[in-house]
Amino acid sequence: MRNLPLTAAFLILPVWLFSQPAWVLKNVSIIDGTGAPARMHTDMVISGGMIKSIGQPAPAGVPTVDMSGKFIMPLINNAHGHLGNVKDTTMSASNYTPANVRHQLQRYLDYGVGAILSMGTEHPVGVKIRDSSRAGLIPGAIMYSAIYGFGVKSNLPPESMGFSDIYRPETVEEAIKDVDELAPLKPDVIKIWVDGNPTMKEEIYSAIIQEAHKHGIRVASHLYRLADARKLVAAGVDIIAHSIRDEEIDEAFAAEIKRKNITYIPTLSLDEFAFIYEEDPEWLNDPFFRAALEPGVYEMVTSPAYKERLKNNPATARERGALRIAMKNLLILHKAGVKIALGTDSGAMPIRVQGFGEHLEMELMVKAGLTPLEAIRIATLNSATLLKRDGHNGSLETGKQASFIVLSKDPSSDVEHTREIEAIWVDGRKVSDGPVKK
Repeated sequence: MRNLPLTAAFLILPVWLFSQPAWVLKNVSIIDGTGAPARMHTDMVISGGMIKSIGQPAPAGVPTVDMSGKFIMPLINNAHGHLGNVKDTTMSASNYTPANVRHQLQRYLDYGVGAILSMGTEHPVGVKIRDSSRAGLIPGAIMYSAIYGFGVKSNLPPESMGFSDIYRPETVEEAIKDVDELAPLKPDVIKIWVDGNPTMKEEIYSAIIQEAHKHGIRVASHLYRLADARKLVAAGVDIIAHSIRDEEIDEAFAAEIKRKNITYIPTLSLDEFAFIYEEDPEWLNDPFFRAALEPGVYEMVTSPAYKERLKNNPATARERGALRIAMKNLLILHKAGVKIALGTDSGAMPIRVQGFGEHLEMELMVKAGLTPLEAIRIATLNSATLLKRDGHNGSLETGKQASFIVLSKDPSSDVEHTREIEAIWVDGRKVSDGPVKK
């Protein structure tokens, strides 16, 4: 009922897919995404879009690219974002068009995001876009998707924000039927929204999780409260898709999350974006930030009226407190050995900025107590593992795809240097100069 025909526009293949030359990147410094220290001033041989060797003598006759003074790191994988519903300063189902989704996928790639998991807010044409993206028929970041998520009637996620193709079962029987209807579309995960007022009933989300597992599909949950997280972990949820932000997590619960092999996505930038514009952050006028914005958003967030609304809104102080708790919980879970992946909720609202938000997320992870190399691993290899694309992506290792960000500064010494993008390479070919031409 929700499938529409593939648009002709998706049949145009990008030129770079047809040519996979061999190269030697000479004297490049590599942050490989595994958490290992940077390999300084080494050579990388690329052939057929794959990494053939690192630090080995280059074959004779292969063209070289001098990368002296340059650093490369794997493409970022965003394990929680949204596509298509935002345009300019608006959020609407009418914004969800093939052209808008394609535009946003290209924006993500220009910022070094190689793949994005769109978390359950698709519209019918999104199924075909996802399939075309995964088949390599359209440029930009590779699109993964939960397709249509599961929410609560007259509550989260709000239809007023364009989230109109959401399942909202009111009985266990409806929940099972809806999962069975969705499963043939092969969602990469199933997304549920359990919090809000009213919350999703425990028997409803338990039925969704159980039925999804029968189909071999993982379940990711939107949440806020520790109490909900405890119930969801007991019910078998696979991915906690936002930070727990109302209470600190105790060691026993952290150990339980690790024991059950659950992945945790902090989305710290979601909370920061909710209040930070009142404070005129240092990056507000940085071209790297401004290039990511939809038209009109900069004018909106810098207007006196917007700042006044934030100042007078009781939710602003709550968001600051929520971020402090979220950062503490990230460090607790990281130290406990829980699998952490990067997600941002970028694209759900105009103020949650696609492309820039992923770099801000890494900065916030470091502020929470992680090292730059740990934050980079979370953004690259860990998130690729969650998306099940780590066999060929997520780290720069022999036998994997030569897809990476070229940087002018060392991100292992300062994570904000991930913003110093000079080029994006995909499968051994330069495909973008980044978002800000230098």
